[in-house]
Amino acid sequence: MLDIQLLRKDIDSVAARLARRGFVLDVETFQTLEAERKAAQTRAESLQARRNALSKLIGQKKGRGEDAAAEMAEVASIAQELQASDGAADRVLGQLTAFLETLPNLPQPAVPDGVSSDDNVEVRRWHPEGQSGDPRPLALERIRDHVELGEPLGLDFEAAAKLSGARFSVMRGPLARLHRALAQFMLEVQTNEHGYTECYTPYVVNAETLRGTGQLPKFEQDLFAARKGGQEAGTEDQTALYLIPTSEVSLTNLVRGEIVPLEQLPIRLTAHTPCFRSEAGSHGRDTRGMIRQHQFDKVEMVQITHPEHSDEALEQMVRHAETILQRLELPYRVMALCTGDMGFGAARTYDLEVWLPAQNTYREISSVSNCEAFQARRMQARFRNGQGKPELLHTLNGSGLAVGRTLVALLENHQRPDGSIHIPAALRPFMGGMDSLRPAS
Repeated sequence: MLDIQLLRKDIDSVAARLARRGFVLDVETFQTLEAERKAAQTRAESLQARRNALSKLIGQKKGRGEDAAAEMAEVASIAQELQASDGAADRVLGQLTAFLETLPNLPQPAVPDGVSSDDNVEVRRWHPEGQSGDPRPLALERIRDHVELGEPLGLDFEAAAKLSGARFSVMRGPLARLHRALAQFMLEVQTNEHGYTECYTPYVVNAETLRGTGQLPKFEQDLFAARKGGQEAGTEDQTALYLIPTSEVSLTNLVRGEIVPLEQLPIRLTAHTPCFRSEAGSHGRDTRGMIRQHQFDKVEMVQITHPEHSDEALEQMVRHAETILQRLELPYRVMALCTGDMGFGAARTYDLEVWLPAQNTYREISSVSNCEAFQARRMQARFRNGQGKPELLHTLNGSGLAVGRTLVALLENHQRPDGSIHIPAALRPFMGGMDSLRPAS
C-alpha cells in the first residue's frame, strides 16, 4: 500500500510515477474522498470543542448553584452528533483504504520503462560452457520436450486429470524422486550456504494474510478458496480461507503487526511448499505439460530488511537463485523487468529465465522483487530505528526456485539420445549417488 501522505502532498507526482506502469490514478476520486474526510474531521473537531466548552460551563454553573439543564441537554445532543460523525468518518476512511488497496507500488527510478515483457532488459546470461549468445543446440537428432521425456520416467497427466482435472500432474517412481531431490537440494543451498531459516507454514491462510502481501482484494480470482464444512460457497468475510499461491504470503506475514528489534535484521526465511493458482486469464497458454499448473512446488526466499539495505538484498537474492541454476548446469539469463511487466507490489524486479531446448527459448523460473514498504505498510510490520522510533520494514521475495519448472529444464537440457537424463553432480547426493535417470526397460 502506498503512503497516503504522498498522495496528499504531491498527487501529481504519484500519478506520473504510476503512469510509468501504465496505471491511471483516479485523482478525482481520491480528492473527493479526501474532501469528505476533511469535512468529517472538521465537523468532529467543532463538535468536540463545543462539548468541551459546554462541560466547562456546566461545571461553573453547578458551582454557583445555577440551573445547567439546557447545557446538559445540548451536550447529550452533541454526543449523538459525534457518534454519527464518527460513523461517517469511519466509512470515508474505509473507502480511502479500499482505494489505496487498488494502487500498485511505485517503480524505482532505475526500472526501465516499458509496457510488456518485450521491453524487459537483459542484464546477463550464463551457460555451463561459458559461451555467449543462446546455448548451442543439443547434439541430438531430435530434441524431446519434458512431456515426452517425463512420461517413461513416471509423469502422468491422465491420472491427474482423473483425480483433479486439467493442469495437474502425477509423478511416480524416478521422476517423483527427482522432483523431491530438487527441492531438498534447493533448501540445502539456501539454508546452509545463504543463511535462510527453513520454515514450515500453513498451506491455508485467512483473508487478512493475503491482504497483507497484496493478493487481496485485487487478485481474488487467481486464488483457490477453501470452504469449511457448512460454509456457503462465495461467503466473503474475515474468516474466509484460501490455499496459498506462494509461501511468500505466509513467510512475509510472520512479521505482520510486529515491531522487530533492529539487531534481528535482516530476517531471511525459506520454505518448500505446494502453491495453488487458478491461473485466471491464462486459458490456452502453456496447456501442454508442467509449465503452467494449478498446483506446483516452490522453494521460496523471503528477506525482511532495513530500508537502507533492501536494494543490496535484492541483488543478493538474485545471486542466491542463480547459484541453484549454475549448480544444476542449466543455461539462463537475468532480466530487469520494465515498469509495465512488474508485479502489483514490486518496486523493482529481476526475472531469471531458464533455457528450454524444446521450445528454443528462455522461460521464467524465478522472479525476485523488492517491495520496499508496500507490504509492510499493509501489515504494519515495523522495526525500531537507531532513535527508538518505529519505522516500516522493507520486504523482498523470490523463488529459489520453482521446482516443477526446474524439473522441466533439467529434463530437457540434460536429455541423452537413449532417453536417459544426466544428473548434475550437485544433485547426486540427493539421488542416492545416481548419475543418470533411465526409463524402465
